[in-house]
Amino acid sequence: MPTVRAEKLYKVFGRRAREAVRRLEEGAEASELDLPGVTPAVIDASFEVNEGEIFVVMGLSGSGKSTLIRMLNGLLPATSGRVSVDGQDITTMSDRQIREMRQNKMSMVFQHFALFPHRTVLQNAAYGLQIQGLGREERLEKAREALGLVGLNGWEDHVPAQLSGGMRQRVGLARALAADTEVLLMDEAFSALDPLIRREMQDQLLSLQAKLGKTIVFITHDLNEAMRLGDRIAMMRQGRIVQIGTAEEILTHPANDYVAQFVQDVDRTRVLTASSVMNKPAVTIGAGSGPRAALRLMREHQYSALFVVERDGTLAGVITDAAAAEAANQGADTLRGILSQDVAAVGPDTVVSDLFAPSAESVLPLAVLDEDRTLLGVIPRATLLAALGEIGTADPGDAANAKEVAADV
Repeated sequence: MPTVRAEKLYKVFGRRAREAVRRLEEGAEASELDLPGVTPAVIDASFEVNEGEIFVVMGLSGSGKSTLIRMLNGLLPATSGRVSVDGQDITTMSDRQIREMRQNKMSMVFQHFALFPHRTVLQNAAYGLQIQGLGREERLEKAREALGLVGLNGWEDHVPAQLSGGMRQRVGLARALAADTEVLLMDEAFSALDPLIRREMQDQLLSLQAKLGKTIVFITHDLNEAMRLGDRIAMMRQGRIVQIGTAEEILTHPANDYVAQFVQDVDRTRVLTASSVMNKPAVTIGAGSGPRAALRLMREHQYSALFVVERDGTLAGVITDAAAAEAANQGADTLRGILSQDVAAVGPDTVVSDLFAPSAESVLPLAVLDEDRTLLGVIPRATLLAALGEIGTADPGDAANAKEVAADV
């Protein structure tokens, strides 16, 4: 079961909101409603957020993303549709039940810190626990632990005015972590920070996620931030979700011209991975084979070396033509014992920008291995250079698409 599920969510502001939803469900566009005082903010949004996932909702100003996140924790009631958290439908909850759900299941990190200026860092971090009703000593202890997680040991007795913007945002994050809720909602949490501090906070979040495995819904208008943080990304435009996918899926298979135009300037070498450019290892040889068989295979395919694999597909090493010829002259029966372990190996999730250095230093193709050392694929230098050419070639698009994106900006 997904941790968070949204089903056909609509949020329309105005007295004739229900009529607007009916027309939208019948296929009308928001621009066609012709209902004075009615503003559709979220239209037919459906998605699931899995446990331990960073799910990024990406969109420009006015796309509906901040309205959407406020519907997830009941700050804004849905005009139509359902939101469920751990299988519980919050759209049918009473105000008291929603407050309890926020205290126990969902914490929120805001764009502008939302700290109490007269309280210390420790007291701010402990505030959510105070609302939960925890005793003073217990909540302060949990708050200290959370401050340690975000690197604010020693700052407990300071007040927010004595902190930098990045440190204040760390306090907000610590407050959410101290509450120990399953879900974190982060609404443009880093957008008020300067670029260097913003990058540090992104690193901090990824590091914390690796340790804690929270379920995170992260709102941003910054495409590079979305690509860096998101396990999956929901692209929003004018209230609608137009595509959901991994960063790689959105870059390589955009759902429509709008998305394609939107992502065309992204540095693909920092998003696409080894698994997307590798070739299948078409010619390998088993570790139990003999050197003469290896030489015959190399001659047939005009190779100077072969990857050698065990029966379970794990990489045993590499055999060169020189080593195989010498072993054959000495009467060796198998390749075991004469294999070279000098293999340039990368993981399937290694981004393309990190492949160039090991490729340049290796005379053999890069071996793409999983955590069990199974040989998933190979990346010859020519393949990498060809992929670089494709990555650097942007689709020109047409003038109408360019104007559409420019208008949204």
